[in-house]
Amino acid sequence: MSKIRVYQLAKDLGTNSKDLLKKIKELHIDVKNHMSTLEEMEVKMVKNSIENQNNKTKAGIKKDGTKNSKKKDDAHSKKHMSGKKDNKNKKPDKKEASASTAKKTKKPIVIGENISIKNFSEKVGISVSEIIKKLMALGVMATINQDIDYDTAAIIADDFGIKLELKKEETYEDKLEEIDAEDDPKKMQPRPPIVTVMGHVDHGKTSLLDSIRKTSVTQGEAGGITQHIGAYQVEINSKKITFLDTPGHEAFTSMRARGASVTDIAILVVAADDGVMPQTVEAINHAKAADVPIIIAINKMDKPNVNPDRIKQQLTEYGLVPEEWGGDTICVPVSALTKKGIDNLLEMVILVAEMQELKANPDRFAKGIIVEAEIDKGRGPVATVIIQNGTLKIGDSIVAGTAHGKVRALIDDKGKRTQKAGPSTPVEVLGLSEVPEAGDMLYSLEDDKLTRQIADERKGKIKEKQLQAGQNLSLDELFSQIKEGEIKELNLIIKADVQGSVEAVKQALERLSDDKVKIKTIHQGVGAITETDIMLATASNAIVIGFNVRPDIKARELAEKESIDIRLYRVIYDAIEDVQAAMKGMLEPKLQEKILGHAQVRATFKVPGAGTIAGSYVTDGKVSRHSTARLIRDGVVVFEGNISSLKRFKDDAREVVSGYECGIGLENFNDIKENDVIESYIIEKIKE
Repeated sequence: MSKIRVYQLAKDLGTNSKDLLKKIKELHIDVKNHMSTLEEMEVKMVKNSIENQNNKTKAGIKKDGTKNSKKKDDAHSKKHMSGKKDNKNKKPDKKEASASTAKKTKKPIVIGENISIKNFSEKVGISVSEIIKKLMALGVMATINQDIDYDTAAIIADDFGIKLELKKEETYEDKLEEIDAEDDPKKMQPRPPIVTVMGHVDHGKTSLLDSIRKTSVTQGEAGGITQHIGAYQVEINSKKITFLDTPGHEAFTSMRARGASVTDIAILVVAADDGVMPQTVEAINHAKAADVPIIIAINKMDKPNVNPDRIKQQLTEYGLVPEEWGGDTICVPVSALTKKGIDNLLEMVILVAEMQELKANPDRFAKGIIVEAEIDKGRGPVATVIIQNGTLKIGDSIVAGTAHGKVRALIDDKGKRTQKAGPSTPVEVLGLSEVPEAGDMLYSLEDDKLTRQIADERKGKIKEKQLQAGQNLSLDELFSQIKEGEIKELNLIIKADVQGSVEAVKQALERLSDDKVKIKTIHQGVGAITETDIMLATASNAIVIGFNVRPDIKARELAEKESIDIRLYRVIYDAIEDVQAAMKGMLEPKLQEKILGHAQVRATFKVPGAGTIAGSYVTDGKVSRHSTARLIRDGVVVFEGNISSLKRFKDDAREVVSGYECGIGLENFNDIKENDVIESYIIEKIKE
């Protein structure tokens, strides 16, 4: 008999790999994980031990165990009950005490987080005009119907010797959280794993997903898949796997950016004829940041002269050591073209899922995540949902993001109508009031009114958020958040011009870690700062450090939208100083020059009382009336100062854009000549 792997033995014995591993370790046999091999003698030992244990179980040990556990449970419940009683006895004492102190002093007036001036006036018994006067003294201009927050109200009340008390109102979101309580472990049942496929472009992600789907069809689903809905299930050895049909880490990270973690396992596709590429590294970092187990699929094994060991060697540089080399990363050679190795890959997915013990409670109201959503001309808003817990049924009241409604129809991944969908099942949902966003959580609730109230409340909060800017962490806020104990780990994404710089910046910054803040680089790479870097920063609350590189246009736009702090440096010590200063709370906003545009002087005019006016043509950007100007002659700056006048024909202009002519006057400077260049710029505070 040859050597046998742990998971194969577990399969032969009809148990799961985790339990068997535990048993093997009890027998003091040296194994690392489920991929470790066992000698013939060791297999015998394990089998004998399991047999003996089964005999003992039959002898009735189990009964004693249940009795003891019952006793323990009874004792525990008694304790619990007595604890409750004690608490009940204690609580009224506190209330009585606080009530009696309140009687002795003036009773505080209870208000909510916001209150209109009119209502506040009625509650505290002070005239509206007095309150508005006080507000004006504080620099707040408000009318009778305007709301003020609790803090402002407390300051005014204090001036009149009145005490206020904040009553935190229970939101509908709080009610939803109460309903979405933890499940009873006894009701939890195993659920299929949800898998995302990631990797570099052209390494075969889509063809692998297609191949898996077709393999599944030929294996058991005679009807075939006529319509796929952004996610689908396959069945291997009577066990199901759910695949997200959106390859690429962009989709994966955009969902995680919304706080939704849907993936249980990531398959990283690496082409055997190409090796580890920049997007492969990005995918590794994305999966690691999400703390998701990675299975490597070494694809294109059908090509001649490919060497999977070279890929494995490359992967070790990123902390993924193959199992056969003593690590814990499963590597499976596959060919999406010939379908060779696909079964083995799926088997490994099941194995990793078993080790993770993925469970859900099917007997509760459903909770799922929106994978895709669109508006269909005939059917209205249609959302593809993966159910994470519970069971979704037709007629259930649902809420997802700001959308709510009742489930009108459910369509499975084969395009067939279904009555219900259990955990890890992908399903199309019809009946929502509007299109939710990918990554939104969907909840089914008993109360139709509550789903509407939650959706309305969320809409209100979105409006409030739109008024407030800057949700993500920036270096400027770092110290205050360290002080408040909110930040213990500062995530960084480092991009630089060459690999050597990346390593140098990474090491220099990570060395700044102290007992309060640990600095952690979650992604590093060579080249410009891209959109995916910003997406990862959004998902991980990270700061992007660029060394001798710049963000591209899309990255800059996304960073502005998501309020991601991008710091650009040309000197490594500046980066170190900034992070150090931010950690100590000493970072001061820096000033940076922003060039608005250039204008070429084509003629000069002398205007009485205004001096020399430069008849100019704006060659790029714009020239602003309120900007500062620099007069450049043959590459040399001959004047720097304010623009005194900017005119289009005879009219004053606030700004003149590229392609237009204008007249520019410079403050206290008349020595302007033809072909001079006027550079318009502003100085602004920047986060650099």
